[in-house]
Amino acid sequence: MSGGFPVDLILFAMVAAFLVLRLRSVLGRRTGFERPRREGPGAYDPSAARTAPATDTVPELPAAQAPADGTRRIVPDPRSPVGAALLRIRGVDPSFDPEGFLHGAEGAFRMIVDAFAKGDRQTLRMLLSDDTYAGFEGEISRREAAGETQRSEVRAVQEAKVEAADLRGTVADVTVRFVSDQVNLTTAKDGSVAAGAEAVTELVDVWTFQRDLQNQDPTWKLVATRSA
Repeated sequence: MSGGFPVDLILFAMVAAFLVLRLRSVLGRRTGFERPRREGPGAYDPSAARTAPATDTVPELPAAQAPADGTRRIVPDPRSPVGAALLRIRGVDPSFDPEGFLHGAEGAFRMIVDAFAKGDRQTLRMLLSDDTYAGFEGEISRREAAGETQRSEVRAVQEAKVEAADLRGTVADVTVRFVSDQVNLTTAKDGSVAAGAEAVTELVDVWTFQRDLQNQDPTWKLVATRSA
């Protein structure tokens, strides 16, 4: 994974300016799906280099320190197995920065959650792997066929923690645990509540992002999600 994960997302957002305009609240939404009545993206878990340095604009933060935006971002100790894996990733891509990666992962989390609720397939296609996209798209299609409307709002991301990391050749995986406060509500065709509620609920989602560090495409793709 690239140490400039957040940079990758920022660059991606800049290139796709229309996404920023349409999802300007994206920095506060979870890709953590709504926790629908049936298993949706939030609970979906598919069966499953860039060598140029990135200009990371995200300031480095000590592990477990809560930044000004309120999210507590936790990076494992370099001496731990997960920390050692992150160091191996950095060895392949010197621009990789764990703290910056978490910042970018949170942005992706919010963007994907928002896109899933809106049925924005174009955005999902760009940020998800093929298998993961198939799961999300299937739930969106089911929702549309049933005439349901999904509303998902990420009110706050309390914590973003690197839970696992792996490097196979030049392909890197980083798993992040998100703890967020959300409002998720599914409305049926007749306007009745099919699932969820207006109340804010704390949700825990575990997402895995993947990228081939030798690929010129800087986008980290979401390859697996599950609810904790």
